Amino acid sequence: MKELKFSELNLSTEIQRSIADMGFEEATPIQSEAIPFVLQGRDIIGQAQTGTGKTAAFGIPMLEMASAENKSVQALVLCPTRELAIQVAEEIRKLGKYKKGIEVLPIYGGQPIDRQIKALKMRPQIIIGTPGRVMDHMNRNTLKLGGVKMIALDEADEMLDMGFIEDIETILKAVPEERQTLLFSATIPGPILDLTKKYQNNPQHVKVLHKEMTVPNVEQIYFEVKEKSKVDILCRLLDIHNPKLSMVFCNTKKKVDTLVADLQGRGYFADALHGDLKQVQRDRVMEKFRKETVDILVATDVAARGIDVDHVEAVFNYDLPQDEEYYVHRIGRTARAGRTGRAFSFVVGREIYKLRDIQRYAKTKINLQKAPTLGDVEEVKTNMLLDKIRETIDNGHLGKYIGIAERLIQEDYTSLDIAAALFKSVMGEIEGTDGKAAEVHNETYEDTGAEQGMVRLFINVGSKDRIRPGDIVGGIAGETGISGKLIGSIDIYEKFTFVEVPREYANEVIRIMKDNQIKGRKINIEPANSRK
Repeated sequence: MKELKFSELNLSTEIQRSIADMGFEEATPIQSEAIPFVLQGRDIIGQAQTGTGKTAAFGIPMLEMASAENKSVQALVLCPTRELAIQVAEEIRKLGKYKKGIEVLPIYGGQPIDRQIKALKMRPQIIIGTPGRVMDHMNRNTLKLGGVKMIALDEADEMLDMGFIEDIETILKAVPEERQTLLFSATIPGPILDLTKKYQNNPQHVKVLHKEMTVPNVEQIYFEVKEKSKVDILCRLLDIHNPKLSMVFCNTKKKVDTLVADLQGRGYFADALHGDLKQVQRDRVMEKFRKETVDILVATDVAARGIDVDHVEAVFNYDLPQDEEYYVHRIGRTARAGRTGRAFSFVVGREIYKLRDIQRYAKTKINLQKAPTLGDVEEVKTNMLLDKIRETIDNGHLGKYIGIAERLIQEDYTSLDIAAALFKSVMGEIEGTDGKAAEVHNETYEDTGAEQGMVRLFINVGSKDRIRPGDIVGGIAGETGISGKLIGSIDIYEKFTFVEVPREYANEVIRIMKDNQIKGRKINIEPANSRK
């Protein structure tokens, strides 16, 4: 089945715009198959597993069908769990953000029912709920289904296993017979088949099943992170493992471009690969990656199809993939030709449920690790330097340099002083104006709301001054000599910016940057107030 571009599905400009914002380039197989039939008004049996993009397969037609002028419930989605109901509601909201006047509401057990009753009084047109809580509202007469034109049963086999089949039948009987009924299920056991015969009208069977895929011999690790800390953690992992070549996967073109700008601003050799690039640009990027003049390739799944490059030592799932099959494709980019490789995945909040689905589908174990700190990076760099020094000593031929050291010893410096000073110089410590190392690491700061070991600084320039993360990193690194890789998260607002720097460098950054310029604009810089 050819996967279609969303522009080929005859969708409204509002939906096309939200899809473009989300950065999706092609419809998944289930979306390509199901959406045209649903838009024609057909009932659907969609046989597809979790992680195939089926939410959009019913969510997009629901949004296209819904009328903002009609304040009754027009569409209902039934989900087996509260987690799935929340996830489905969030995705449909994103897809419908330009459909003015269309409200989406999740209702599920475990949330105070009074709050839901209040929300239902606001007259949402699309309801996503668990069967038990939907039944509860029906019994209280706080949810009226007389205007429903479309109902979707999501993960029907899961609802069957959880004992919801009678509730589902009760709900289906309460919905007008003149409606579309969409059923999605990974398997179609007997009771589900009975439901389709009883409550659907000549349904179109759309079957999109995952292929059996083998996971390559790759060490698989995940980190539980916050969205805003992803860049910092990615940089630390790159510094610690120092892969020869690495691929970083994002779910949207916009995220790819933003991340590449951040990485380049911090001194990494990174480039982008996504669907907006012309073929000649894509060829140029791939040529640089193969020749290793660029060692980090940031890409979307669609753009990365067919890439076969040896020596990719690490794959980073900066965003977890929308489709579980993509996870296997992604990590298969490493460990080629019998080599070993690593795959790192960043998991934010409720994405842990998506990760569990990936593990079940891929029949693999992805191990949790603690995200690396700046101290971890420093320790790795120190050990690498020590190894290099030991190797140099073992190789000999040090006569010329011993003579230089002897000159300093004659000036009453000890060999220990000389070695420590060289270490400090090599590892990039900042020197104070009096020629002595600035002992700024002993300075204390109030809690500025930064990550542990960092200080959050306020700078009085922002987006209205056309400031980008690379400008902040470049300005600080260029003036102070700090490696751009040590600079932490950067939050740019309209009139000001927050940037995190290592605590031991904070005084020096403030001293050097105060009244300095970034992008031609004179700045003020000071410790940020606590975010408490």
